[in-house]
Amino acid sequence: MVTADTSAGPVLREMGEEAVLLELASLEDVLLVHRALAASRPAGLVDLVPAARTVLAATDARGPALAAVRAWLLATAERALAPGAGGSTGAVEEEVGRPDVLIHVRYDGQDLAETAALLGMDADGLIAWHTAHAWTVAFSGFAPGFAYLVPEREDEAIGRPLEIPRLSVPRTTVPAGSVALAGTFSGVYPRASPGGWRIIGTTDAVLWDDAADPPALLVPGGRVRFVQVAA
Repeated sequence: MVTADTSAGPVLREMGEEAVLLELASLEDVLLVHRALAASRPAGLVDLVPAARTVLAATDARGPALAAVRAWLLATAERALAPGAGGSTGAVEEEVGRPDVLIHVRYDGQDLAETAALLGMDADGLIAWHTAHAWTVAFSGFAPGFAYLVPEREDEAIGRPLEIPRLSVPRTTVPAGSVALAGTFSGVYPRASPGGWRIIGTTDAVLWDDAADPPALLVPGGRVRFVQVAA
């Protein structure tokens, strides 16, 4: 069921009998709406899964209960996106009692100098920018534990939205712990895998642990700070 057009507002689509997909106009809208949804979860909601332009709401209910979740999704999204609602389109604000995740990075990546040049700076400038502010976990994907991180704010060092081209020829293997940049995102490879992001450093942080709860170190809505350590 489609209830709207994203040019005029959020769109709802049924995903089977127990889930609803909320389509939004931009990643910035996803960040705002996901934060609002996570703060007011109703009974029967099993999971909220944000992506680049959508939020999936999985439930344990059908019929009237699912209709209530649909209504909650639309109402909450409209409030979060209303003019003057007070939300920031840069990143999710820090939640009380939820500290930033610190990731210690050796800035020794093979693409560091070239990536810095693409941004009009030297390697030291890129490191300073990457560590200067918090990053928000916008959504997860690609591999278990891989988080797509967006910068908390534009920095004077760049002066424009982040946009870094991926490698023209992806690597067949990117080592686990590689810290990388691509498009509008930063990320950390949780395991060895193919990839086309530009590697600027490495970390020993464990991004995915089956025995942990949750198993992912970085979860949507969380904040991350990168800390430089000696290579």
